[in-house]
Amino acid sequence: MTRNGEPFSKDLGEFLKKITMWYETDHEGFRTMYDAAVANVVPYPDDTPEEVRCDWKNKDIRFLCDFFEEWYKWRSGVNDGLDYIEKFSWINYENNYGMVFVTSGPGYKMTADFTNLQGKQMDEKGPRAKKLIEKWVKELGEKRMAEYKKEDWETFNDFFVRQLKEPRRVDAEGDDSVVVAPADCVINMIVDDLAEDTPIPVKTVTMNVAQLLGNSSYAERFIGGTAVSCILMPDSYHWYHAPVTGEVVEACENLPGAYYGMRDFPGLLDKGNVGYGYDYSMFDEFRRGYLVIRTKYLDSTGKLDGEGYVGLVPVGLNSIASVNFRKKFRGPIEEPVPVKKGDQIGNFKYGGSLNILLFEKGRFPAVQLLQGQRIGILEDPQRTAGLFNHSYLTRSQRRRPLAP
Repeated sequence: MTRNGEPFSKDLGEFLKKITMWYETDHEGFRTMYDAAVANVVPYPDDTPEEVRCDWKNKDIRFLCDFFEEWYKWRSGVNDGLDYIEKFSWINYENNYGMVFVTSGPGYKMTADFTNLQGKQMDEKGPRAKKLIEKWVKELGEKRMAEYKKEDWETFNDFFVRQLKEPRRVDAEGDDSVVVAPADCVINMIVDDLAEDTPIPVKTVTMNVAQLLGNSSYAERFIGGTAVSCILMPDSYHWYHAPVTGEVVEACENLPGAYYGMRDFPGLLDKGNVGYGYDYSMFDEFRRGYLVIRTKYLDSTGKLDGEGYVGLVPVGLNSIASVNFRKKFRGPIEEPVPVKKGDQIGNFKYGGSLNILLFEKGRFPAVQLLQGQRIGILEDPQRTAGLFNHSYLTRSQRRRPLAP
């Protein structure tokens, strides 16, 4: 059931009948908002690749239904699901009317309903699931699949949250001053010196610290601090882990929010510099969870220098938008839960996702690496083309600053 009490559709047919009826009766303004969205579509750049083009200009309800039906039936490779997300994103690309349509009212309910159907689909067992898993395994290749435990995955989501053979890839495990990456991700420093009203870029939107942590009382701890974005690629390992050792003092697995709403989806990838300088748009809520860890600080001699807090915010968006904590970390937390650096916190099932790390003032000035540590990999050009680098990506002329 959606946030506003609308029951989810049982299957695709019921979903398509529902939104058709909503359009015909202008249910809660559905036709008014959809027509305004498609009437104000901004053309995609001329050199947009053919496989991600979709012209939404003045398209009718039949076109919308046909698009959802085609998207639902996809059973293809690693990048194809991302292609459909990109095709859908043109409806609200630099388009205020499109943003309103997909993030509020019946348009929000529509995206929530379709996302729920996709989630059910990814949890289905049977030959279709096996075929899709086999295709992804083949595309990932022997080298990458060698990192994972080989299992008889029954559903695509089982495969998507596959486990590593060596789950504790933890650097400086005995040094609590070292922060580790929470996931296999692309790191992007977002902003430091957070003010109470600083807009933190969250994949495609901005939020302040209080919003990001669901108005938690711990939010004030991070004023003046730093936020770091850790963006997961669709074909990456999709568990997230504790970045520091300490105690979990507060957690919430599921804060409600929007499923779609990318004003400039292609700009997110930014020719490989994922998320940097992105044209983020403001709205209040986003599907996410959060976890606050109380940790110990050490001085230069390794002695205790007080204690403080680190925030971990898993963010889900597009297609499934799931945020799943391990049972012991699900809130409300009545007694602090011990956690070691590198412990599994939870996972994202199929869909877009990232982690945001929050640090207190003066405690995390920059991403710092030692010689010999991994800073990236030399990519297969096909993966780069599919996930990172598109020549048509251009900076928006309306780009807003990352901080006031």
